[in-house]
Amino acid sequence: MKRINTIDIITLGCSKNLVDSEMLSRQLEANGYQVTHDSEKPKGSIVIINTCGFIGDAKEESINTILQFCELRKKRKISKLYVMGCLSGRYIKELPAEIPEVDKFYGKFNWKELIADLGKSYLPRLALERTLTTPSHYAYLKISEGCNRTCSYCAIPIITGRHHSRPIEEIEEEVKWLVGQGVKEFQLIAQDLSYYGMDLYKSLKLPELTERIADIKGVEWIRLHYAYPAKFPLDLLKVIRERENVCNYLDIALQHISDNMLQKMRRNVSKSQTHDLINRIRGEAPGIHLRTTLLTGHPGETEEDFEQLMEFVRKTRFERMGVFPYSDEEGTYANLNYADDIPFEVKQARVDGLMAVQQDISLEINKSKVGQTLKVIIDREEPDYYIGRTEFDSPEVDPEVLVSKEKELQPGNFYDVKITGAEEFDLYGKSEC
Repeated sequence: MKRINTIDIITLGCSKNLVDSEMLSRQLEANGYQVTHDSEKPKGSIVIINTCGFIGDAKEESINTILQFCELRKKRKISKLYVMGCLSGRYIKELPAEIPEVDKFYGKFNWKELIADLGKSYLPRLALERTLTTPSHYAYLKISEGCNRTCSYCAIPIITGRHHSRPIEEIEEEVKWLVGQGVKEFQLIAQDLSYYGMDLYKSLKLPELTERIADIKGVEWIRLHYAYPAKFPLDLLKVIRERENVCNYLDIALQHISDNMLQKMRRNVSKSQTHDLINRIRGEAPGIHLRTTLLTGHPGETEEDFEQLMEFVRKTRFERMGVFPYSDEEGTYANLNYADDIPFEVKQARVDGLMAVQQDISLEINKSKVGQTLKVIIDREEPDYYIGRTEFDSPEVDPEVLVSKEKELQPGNFYDVKITGAEEFDLYGKSEC
């Protein structure tokens, strides 16, 4: 009976998908199921896979995961297999014929039908609740869905549709509920934070939203992810500078710096505007740590374009940076209008070159922190260290602080930690509490 009433949810892709899985888990548990998340081996008779379809590698991982569980279904180790999320929604007509072993495919936004197909009811009173799969002291907070930008390489608008902001009051209620569950740190996420509020309120409301969340008792850290440089809400910088519980951190995807590439990528921002924005951000929020994402190997990228990008990275010295090779995605502007004319080996070599430069920059920035005492939240305990993060570090993607075990610390609590050592992507420290 326990196995029959257990559902395994497998989440692939970004933190926005994770939030959807957490919401689904809460509904299933309220309907009498026991839910496990990302188990190495399925514990129940029903498996739900929440897929990603952003780029080629993500699609491949999603398909491979589906096929893996199809084999388990053939062997009768599970009785039902459902698939939801971005890949499923994008290919909702093709996938049932290609993979008939799956009981049903759902899109990104109609997963509530899955509950009905299990013979249960969606409970509106739990709409803002979810079962956290992260450590209990932090949560991802999705403030909008979709995207109105028209970047040449990006399939997200095809998958998720136009930008749709959640009302400020609804988000506040969710934050209050999460604080009641013990959450102290909030990662604000969206495909495009910068545009938040324009569809609902006819003005950019991210600064106001951030302030209103900061006013909620129990919110100790707010971190901002996935801003867009064009029409960036500059009033946000005052909020970052003046509000103590808004982390001095901004994740803003810039993608490139060459005017040639920015135009081909349809980014609606120029090289000079990008430099001006970075200078404005760093001038108005001193000490801010910028995370950015870059894309190389886009059709038409010349060696000169790439050298401009390398020089940009060397001079700008981003505190956090990721680089991806261009992936030719079906239906995007680039796919329909450009030839994918750069060999994969060249794309990857350019990624590796940028990350080699960034590795040296990261080491220098980390070494500059040695001797400082920083506020650190402890995420977990491991055999040799407590593992924590500063306000400059987002979970999963940024450096961690390895804190010596001379004193007993509790995961989920904040401590003053003196930084005693540094590597390229990690810091070492000891608690001063």
